Amino acid sequence: MIEREDIDDIAVVRLSHGKVNALDVELLREISAVFAELARSDHPAVVLTGGGRSFSAGVDLWRVVDGGAAYVDAFLPALSDALLAVFALAKPVVAAINGHAVAGGAVLACAADHRLMADAGGRIGVTELVVGVPFPPAALEIVRFALGDRLGRAAVVSGRTFEPADAVAAGFVDGLVPAATLLRAAVEAAQRLATAADTFRLTKEQLRRPALERVARDRPVYDPKVRDLWVAGVEDGRLRAYMERVISR
Repeated sequence: MIEREDIDDIAVVRLSHGKVNALDVELLREISAVFAELARSDHPAVVLTGGGRSFSAGVDLWRVVDGGAAYVDAFLPALSDALLAVFALAKPVVAAINGHAVAGGAVLACAADHRLMADAGGRIGVTELVVGVPFPPAALEIVRFALGDRLGRAAVVSGRTFEPADAVAAGFVDGLVPAATLLRAAVEAAQRLATAADTFRLTKEQLRRPALERVARDRPVYDPKVRDLWVAGVEDGRLRAYMERVISR
């Protein structure tokens, strides 16, 4: 589900799960495990990318629909834990967005410190409200941190997805790179960010501390409410109707 390689001294983490790297319980738990290992490793920085033509097309909603409440109960904590494992890693993380990064896939990219996107062939955006399910607190805070209050609010409420040419202005990415040189550009960006490791680590901790404190405060309050609305979306047929309308198995 995840492929690992080292390029120069940088750890490259590549999602390799099905056709579009859809996020399910198994992949999310592996993301958490890999980033926990990287936290203990000697790698100075990490590049996160996708295999194939997608970075990640988001949550595997068919698994949610088919699995019902029991699956939701396992999935949502795994989603928040994986996002936070990337977001809070005490090393530079660069996202090399090689294709579509939608919904949870876009949030995963937003958890990185620096985001580069291939200049053609993908879209990025957070579509949860279009689907009809709420964001967990961890996902909302990560989007708000990455995009800022104004752009983050607009992205969440509109549910729009953006082509690469518009993704920079929308706040989702920091730069566009030809697909053929995306990985190399991401590795070089990671090396630059890791030049003063201790300084970067402390700065990252200070920047993220307010968001992480809000997540810790809000999860006990809102995670159960989010869970109930996801389960309702399964039981009232809303998620199935959305999937049958826009996505094939």
